[in-house]
Amino acid sequence: MADLIVKAGVRDSTDANVSADFYDALDEEVHNLIEDAARRASDNNRKTVQARDL
Repeated sequence: MADLIVKAGVRDSTDANVSADFYDALDEEVHNLIEDAARRASDNNRKTVQARDL
């Protein structure tokens, strides 16, 4: 699976420390969101994923 998130961006968006396993879990969640959105777009006969698919 490709890395979908930018670790520096995640670190910059919080004042908390970020553990190494958090990045993998977050990447997995983002991947699942994209798959679900693409499925919704396809179910609605669209090839373009839109914000409303989230």
